[in-house]
Amino acid sequence: MTAPVMKPWIENYLAAQKTTIGAIPQDVLERLIAVFRTAWKDDRQVFVFGNGGSAANASHFSTDLGKGASDKLPRPFRILSLNENTSWITALGNDYAYEDIFVRQLMNYARPGDVAFTMSVSGNSPNLVKALQWGKAHGMVTVALVGQKRGALADVADHVLVVEDGHYGRVEDAHMTVCHVLAYAFMENPDLAR
Repeated sequence: MTAPVMKPWIENYLAAQKTTIGAIPQDVLERLIAVFRTAWKDDRQVFVFGNGGSAANASHFSTDLGKGASDKLPRPFRILSLNENTSWITALGNDYAYEDIFVRQLMNYARPGDVAFTMSVSGNSPNLVKALQWGKAHGMVTVALVGQKRGALADVADHVLVVEDGHYGRVEDAHMTVCHVLAYAFMENPDLAR
């Protein structure tokens, strides 16, 4: 059996990816950098979380901001990925509900002025929506990266960046690009620490 020729599919995939990345709204990126600059200047805690591929992006972002960006600043960012404590997540999911795995952690840690930052292609994951609703009700600054469907997160969050695509891989890649821009803004622009 002959394998299909993949070159046209690869070309189309990469072309669509370039279009998606190129359409990330730069004005929103600039506002998000300001949100993170304020959080750093005010020594606020940043909580980042997501499901599936977005959970991996959350872990990656917490490393980039907490280590990479922090290495370039007079003092580090205080950032925590809520996806990391498996025993706590499974206890919360088992004893309460899966939709409580992030909000119950925020109840323990978060204070007014802290940042709740989530990513979701659909924008409708109940555990993310519930966490941002609680955060907003308790004085947190709420940020959501979503796909073209926007979902409930776009209605809840104070700051929303929409990636105008519905393909999960492309949206998750674009979200990680946004996270890299946010982290590298501090790595490559020392004036942000003034």
